[in-house]
Amino acid sequence: MKIASGIGENKNIEDASKKVNFEVILTESEDELMDMLINNEVNAAIRGSLNASNIMSKLRARYGSDIFRASYLEVNEHKFLFAPVGIDEGDNIQNKTQIIELGAEFLLKLGIKPKIAILSGGRPQDLGRSQKIDDSIREGEHITDILKNKYSVRHYFILIENAIKDKANFILAPDGISGNLIFRTISLLGSGKSYGAITLGIDEIFIDTSRSQSIEGYIRALEFANYLARLKSRN
Repeated sequence: MKIASGIGENKNIEDASKKVNFEVILTESEDELMDMLINNEVNAAIRGSLNASNIMSKLRARYGSDIFRASYLEVNEHKFLFAPVGIDEGDNIQNKTQIIELGAEFLLKLGIKPKIAILSGGRPQDLGRSQKIDDSIREGEHITDILKNKYSVRHYFILIENAIKDKANFILAPDGISGNLIFRTISLLGSGKSYGAITLGIDEIFIDTSRSQSIEGYIRALEFANYLARLKSRN
């Protein structure tokens, strides 16, 4: 398997590439990274420490706007998808249901039955405290109603700790900004582990990674990309 990775200001990806037992091709060019992936010169690619906005713009130019990122995280030995993590993703109910559908499809390909947790901006008794909170809670209820006949889904309101305790394997944040903050808190400040964010809605395997990631974090992302590439090659 060949995995391509971008290398920018954070050189930890270079050290990480030397600690895995498969070929990693490094590039400082976002165009080259995408060309290698799209032209099937590599089996998968990770962002490494290149600019995310430029890469996502290139992917959306190829596939349209309906592509999203979902982080694969581990907390207390429990692994789960978490989305949205792009600050410009998950802005409306349609986006959120698309993310869930694509994420559920991804989990099923891994042989995992989706168990979905919807988060919103408060507890049920917080209705009436502000319009923003009310809108978030009602949106969470609405999305849960849309999906309840298709998946195992529950609205956990603001109680993300309960969603993880109940072993939900796909957690949906209220929006991309709060999702990005939660991701960074779990993986960069807390004891959680990140395996990178799978890009949903494309044929190729592309793993987004934080530009602030550690060597160990980049190793996990590279190994995750390699695992997905091997799985794809068998199907």
